[in-house]
Amino acid sequence: MTLNLKQHLKDLISAPGVSAYEDPVREIIAKAWKPYADQFLTTNLGSLCAFQFGTGDAPRPLVMIDAHMDAIGMMVTGIEDGFLRFTQIGGVDPRILPGQMVTVHGTLAGRHDLPGMVVMPAPFLLPPEAGSGPLDMKYLLVDLGLRPEEVARLVRVGDVISFAQQPMELDGETLAGHTLDNRASVAALTVCLETLSRQQHLWDVVAVAAAQEEVGGIGAATDPVKLKPTFAIVIDVTFASGPGSNGWRCSELGKGLPLTWGINDHPALYRALVNTAEEYDIPISREPAPSGSGTDAFDLQVVEGGIPVVEINIPLRYMHTPVEIVALKDIRRAGRLMAAFISDLPLDFMTTIQWE
Repeated sequence: MTLNLKQHLKDLISAPGVSAYEDPVREIIAKAWKPYADQFLTTNLGSLCAFQFGTGDAPRPLVMIDAHMDAIGMMVTGIEDGFLRFTQIGGVDPRILPGQMVTVHGTLAGRHDLPGMVVMPAPFLLPPEAGSGPLDMKYLLVDLGLRPEEVARLVRVGDVISFAQQPMELDGETLAGHTLDNRASVAALTVCLETLSRQQHLWDVVAVAAAQEEVGGIGAATDPVKLKPTFAIVIDVTFASGPGSNGWRCSELGKGLPLTWGINDHPALYRALVNTAEEYDIPISREPAPSGSGTDAFDLQVVEGGIPVVEINIPLRYMHTPVEIVALKDIRRAGRLMAAFISDLPLDFMTTIQWE
């Protein structure tokens, strides 16, 4: 079965899956990975793990490829005259919220997915301390368009709110939508698994759609305790060049994959990954991370006795907004790079690498 990457990505970003509530997207990922996996495991905290067994002599080393599947979102904190007060789950910038379409996942009287929108009161109805600039989240509301008694019947404090922006094709190779951080990287794992299913590899592989990265890397901090990987490849998004976003911390869409060079990354693994990219003519660049990358890499790196980690990034515009933008070719390249690197791993790889 040939993967339709564009449709797969649309499916991923159309599903809710706010941190700690990843069930809907986990089901979609499991279905997509099923043709390429020999075995599945779901961890106690909800990370999805798909194994592809290698052909080397047992016991084989295990490489973990990690991308978090959870998304930022919101949670209901109060109900006033049928309107919802809310707070953030993960890093939500209140400046982008007014006018956004959302889905409220009501849990009273059964489960109901309710369409709504984030609204702000008229300026003359706000207290003077609200100011005249962008409003704090505490002044914003979600309007479901329902009568107060109906809202009270369907919604309660603690219900989760997710973004509802539909995917948009900006051209044949560029897609916009919410939750591309980090469903774009999950899609790259799918590309990798599909590619590896047609190739021989000596190592065992476990692809992990990790839970709860946006609220502290919780899945990544616990998954390796059970999986015991020999080393890990972490894939996440990074800042793409755009309006007001240029310079050494940003990379262009579709121009190549930034590989993180910083305190979370094993230098020997970095050099080996660079060599693979050059051998297979996959464009890359170096992304400095002098104080850490802010991804699952740190959480994996410090589990138990320490796990060597290397990071691949996918450039993304407008991170943590409902209109993130990604280039499909970057996702394909990331999947191909991981597959090529894993396919070429000799069984004694870890005994041959050096820090310097």
